[in-house]
Amino acid sequence: MVPPLFFWSPQLNAAPADQIRLLDVQSLDVRLSQLAHKRTSLPEHAEIESLSKDLTQLRDLLVAAQTEESDCAREQTKAEQDVDQVRQRAVRDQQRLDSGAISSPKDLENLQKEIVSLAKRQGDLEDIVLEVMERRESAQERVAELTERVSSVQAKVDDAVARRDAQQQELDSEAASVAKERELVAGSIPADLMKLYEKIRQQQGGVGAARLFQRRCEGCHIELNITEVNDVRAAAPDTVVRCENCRRILVRTSESGL
Repeated sequence: MVPPLFFWSPQLNAAPADQIRLLDVQSLDVRLSQLAHKRTSLPEHAEIESLSKDLTQLRDLLVAAQTEESDCAREQTKAEQDVDQVRQRAVRDQQRLDSGAISSPKDLENLQKEIVSLAKRQGDLEDIVLEVMERRESAQERVAELTERVSSVQAKVDDAVARRDAQQQELDSEAASVAKERELVAGSIPADLMKLYEKIRQQQGGVGAARLFQRRCEGCHIELNITEVNDVRAAAPDTVVRCENCRRILVRTSESGL
């Protein structure tokens, strides 16, 4: 009785040893996929992303604090200049008053009033200077605090990046070694069998060949029914058998349970 054609690839045969080596290729491909997944899912990735967000926010706050401190510095300079101008004018008026050069009672009265007014103005301006100085001091403290926090978070980012890079380098090194081994093993397998394997692997989520173990396909983990077992048992050893359920290459071994 001729077994159903759907169970294997028409006109494709391969020595049992080549089919078994296909499992070695599959194992290496799985390892490469695991390494690639591990590389992209390192905890440092999330850590760096979180820290980078914190760092961006802190830097924005630092820029705002530095801007505030700079604004206060300019405001303080302007207020101090205003105080100095009033003080100089008061000094000149006092010198005029003390010189006795003004004899008019009205002029003397006006000058005295101006000196009093200037004294009050100077006091008001000096209060403004003090208020601005307090705000500037507060801004400077904020700048110092944020600068320290930025440095601290930046150090954490640098550490996480260093750890990530070290692990990626280690994974890349292992992946290169596995890829080289795969190339050697795949090179010993007939090209038509490898072509079929690669095609199925792309269609089936990275698994193109699976072992038949105790009558169960290790690709889809479904046990073959009695009819399927008989069909596989009847197939020639070099026939490339396919799983009826998942269509992967089904590799027979001494543990297939046939």
